[in-house]
Amino acid sequence: MVQVKLLPTAEQASALEATLRACNTAATEVAATARTARVYRDYALRKHVYAGIKTDHGLGAQAAQHVIKKVCDAYKTLASNLRAGNYGAPESKRYRRVASEPVTFRWQAAQPYDARMLTWQHDAGTVSIWTVTGRMKNVAYTGSPDQLKAVAELPVGESDLVHRDGMWFLYASVDVAEARLVEPQGFLGVDMGVVQIATDSDGRTYTGEQLNRYRRRQVRLRATLQATKTESARRLLTKRSRRESRHAANVNHVISKSIVAEAERTSRAIAVEELTGIRTRVRLRNKPQRATLHSWSFAQLGEFLIYKARRAGIPLVQVDPRYTSQTCSKCGHRDKRNRPDQATFICRSCGVVAHADVNAAVNIAVRGAAGGGAVNRPYVA
Repeated sequence: MVQVKLLPTAEQASALEATLRACNTAATEVAATARTARVYRDYALRKHVYAGIKTDHGLGAQAAQHVIKKVCDAYKTLASNLRAGNYGAPESKRYRRVASEPVTFRWQAAQPYDARMLTWQHDAGTVSIWTVTGRMKNVAYTGSPDQLKAVAELPVGESDLVHRDGMWFLYASVDVAEARLVEPQGFLGVDMGVVQIATDSDGRTYTGEQLNRYRRRQVRLRATLQATKTESARRLLTKRSRRESRHAANVNHVISKSIVAEAERTSRAIAVEELTGIRTRVRLRNKPQRATLHSWSFAQLGEFLIYKARRAGIPLVQVDPRYTSQTCSKCGHRDKRNRPDQATFICRSCGVVAHADVNAAVNIAVRGAAGGGAVNRPYVA
C-alpha cells in the first residue's frame, strides 16, 4: 500500500468532499437495509439497493458497487470481531447492541476507486478521478521519491480516497514482485511479548525501555485529557491517538524490517507464533501490563513481517505457541515452575538458566524447523 497526498484546488476539494459525503451517506443507508433484510452478501444485496443509491445519491455504476461491497466487508469484519469476543460475551449489553444495530459510516470514511474511476498521469504528476459532479482532471499529487516511484513503475490496483486532518490522500495498492525463494538454512524464531514486543532466538530484543517510557507517558496524557472533558481536550485526544498510531506503525516497520534483514543475512526462514489471538492467549494480572498488551498492534506487526518476508523471498512459518515459555529449549522438560518470574527461565530438570523470551523464541524456531505450522511461501518452483 502506497500513500500519496493529493493537492486539490479549493473547487476540486469541494467536489471530493461532496463525493465522500454522498458515498458514505449511501453506505449508511445500504447498511440499514442489509440489517433489516438480513442480507450481507454482495450480489444478493445489490438486488435490494443498487438502483436506489444510484438515483438518490448520484453515484456512478462503479461507485455504487464499491459502496455495496464496502458495506458487506464491514459486516464481515463485525461478525469476525463478535466471534472473537471483542465486544464482550454474547449475553452482554454491548454485544447485543453491536449485533443488532446497523453499521454506520462517517462522512470521511475511505471510498475505494478502481481503474475505471481513477487514472494516473505520472509524467504530469496528476490524477483524473470520478466525483459526483463529474470526472475531475488534473488533480495534482505528491509524495516521497519512493512513493512516487512505486505508483509510477509498479502495477496499481484499487485505491482508497481518504480525508484526514483537512488533507486528501490516495492509498494505492501496488503489486510488488516477490523474490525467488532461497532454500533456508535453519529457522529464526520470534517470540512476541509485553515487556519486549519481539525477541528472536539469537537473543536480540526489539524495542526496549525507551518505547515503554513513551507508552507510559501516553497513558498519563490520555488520562489527564479524559478527565478534563472539554471540547479542546477531546480534539487533542483525537490528535494524539493518530500520532500514537503513526508511532506504533513506525516501530512495527523497524522491528519487522530488522527481523527479515537478519533472516535474509543468515539464509534462514522465520518462525513466529500464530499471529491471531495473541491477546486472548496472554493472561496478565498486572493492570499496567494489560493496558500495554491491548495498546499495541500485534496484528499489524504480523502483517508487516509477512509481506516483508514475502518480498525478500523468505518463508515464514506460524507455529502453535502453547507452552513455549514453559518448555526448556535444551532438554525439553515442561513445567510452569520453570518460569519463576516474567524475565527468567530456570529448568527444574537440567538446571539451564536463560532469558524467558529467548528460550521461548528458540522453542518457536525448533517447531518451525519441525514443520509444525502454516507456511507463507513467497515462491513455488
